[in-house]
Amino acid sequence: MNQLPARLPQNIEDKAPLHPEHLLRIHSDAIVPDLPEGDLWVFGYGSLMWRPGFEFEESLSGKIFGFHRALCVSSWVHRGTPEKPGLVLGLDQGGSCKGKLFRVNVKNKQTVASYLYDRELPTLIYKARIVKAHTADGRQIKALSFIVDINHPQYIHNKSPAQLAEIVCNAVGINGKSSDYLYSTLEHLQQLNIKDAHLESIAALVGT
Repeated sequence: MNQLPARLPQNIEDKAPLHPEHLLRIHSDAIVPDLPEGDLWVFGYGSLMWRPGFEFEESLSGKIFGFHRALCVSSWVHRGTPEKPGLVLGLDQGGSCKGKLFRVNVKNKQTVASYLYDRELPTLIYKARIVKAHTADGRQIKALSFIVDINHPQYIHNKSPAQLAEIVCNAVGINGKSSDYLYSTLEHLQQLNIKDAHLESIAALVGT
């Protein structure tokens, strides 16, 4: 495992508040994995799938086991407030997750990895990890992804779909409603032919 190099966040969306102390801590506290040799593969399960923000050589569908896509991250700024936090996606423990794999040329490997660390790790709610993704043609690919830190105060768990829907219904942040974030996520997933029954069940309750 490597210590994250000293750089400041550049592209942050739907993450928790960016207090000055967070910006100072990110590059000293975040631990990042040793990247596999050769080209870099990245596994996206949320906005990375439709807005990667980096150049890649190819993309394909993939599935990982041991984690699932969930509304498990409390958003205090972008989709909510400290008083009424919203919810955004995280890769939580258990189950499986269909997503998208991106292959990055080895010459851009470190640049893209640093960009992703800046984008995903500003408040340390996510942890960078190497996951094993399975493709439709039977390959197993080691890919960089970001899982939720279950010990972080922004982590939300043990909530029913109805409880999650209630949180989403009442939250608005600087980027808009938490419900709009959920609907947009589902729309993008549908465009990628990815069905997420859990998120759909929450959205159905939000609309009632």
